[in-house]
Parts: sequence; C-alpha cells; structure tokens
Amino acid sequence: MPAPRVSVKTKIFELEIVLAEVRPSVRRRVQVPGEIDLAVLHEVVQSAMGWTNSHLHEFEIAGRRYGIPDPDWPAQDVTDESKGKLFRLVKQGDRFGYVYDFGDNWAHEITVDKVFTAEPGVRYPRCVAGQGACPPEDVGGIWGYEEFLVALADPSHPDHDERREWAGGEFDPHRFEPAEADRALEWLAWRPLTSTS
Repeated sequence: MPAPRVSVKTKIFELEIVLAEVRPSVRRRVQVPGEIDLAVLHEVVQSAMGWTNSHLHEFEIAGRRYGIPDPDWPAQDVTDESKGKLFRLVKQGDRFGYVYDFGDNWAHEITVDKVFTAEPGVRYPRCVAGQGACPPEDVGGIWGYEEFLVALADPSHPDHDERREWAGGEFDPHRFEPAEADRALEWLAWRPLTSTS
C-alpha cells in the first residue's frame, strides 16, 4: 500500500509530547499531518519517544477513551483509535492524554501547539525538537525509574551492575539526539508536497 500524500489542503499539527512527572524532563516536538488517525499517532509517539510498542496504550480526548477495543470485553467503553482522525478531534491549543503500559502507567500530555500549511519537500511526520532520554521499558514506572537512576549513578549501589547490564550499558537520562528521533519516524512518512501539488 503506497504511503499517503501530503496535499496543499493538508494541515500540519505541531504537537508537544511530554512524559508526565519524570525528571529529568522527557519531551518531543513532532509535526504530523492532521489527517492521521490515532492509531498512527500512537506509532508516532512510540517512535519519537523511543518506546518499543510492547504494551497496551490509550488516548483520552475530551473525556473519551480511544485505543484498541477488546472484542471479548465490548463494555469497556473504548472507541477504536483507527476511526478517530486527529484534525476532527483536536485543534490548536487543545491538550489530551496518552497512557502507555498500564502496569508502569507512563502518562503523556500532548499539546497542539500550532496548526499550519505543509511545506513543499518536507517529510511528515517528523521530530523537530526534544529533550531527555526515554526511560527503559519495564523499569517500574516513575518510582522504578527514579530508583533505576539512583542505582546507575552510584557505582557502590548494590544494584548498580545489574541495572547497568539491564539497560544495555551506559544510560544517560539527559541524552537526546534530534536526528535519531526524526529517523525513527521515517517508516511513517507521507509522500511530501511538491511545489506543483
């Protein structure tokens, strides 16, 4: 299936994604076509933040929950995220929530900072700014992450070696590579607007 194409009518939504209550701060600023559905926005958040898409997730917009409905539990009151287009659900200035991993409960606050016309030749979605490294998967949520950082920072901590090995080596919570976060979104790329589109 060919990638969708950005047209002259495509509005680009600039979103700030902030991982709530985590220190040091973890945030990403992404630009996405407004026509994407929430299932694709989920993939954008996962890729830009550095998560591995290993757990369940859910959006909450204007008091309504969006995710992947469970056919075995139809009363769960979750709207199918693949049926919700971003531009129909939010506008500039709106804020909404995204939770990833219901065990660790990583809460993200997403703000629609700007809505603008697509630029010719620019690939969307893209990551244009950010801060901080994404916590490792299954670290135990906010409290587990704090303990993880304490153990890593102190070579004499009894869990230091185990945590370092579990993290795959050195882990810098302040590390953010803009080009790396942007490259992580390439697989979701729409065909860019051309000057003749």
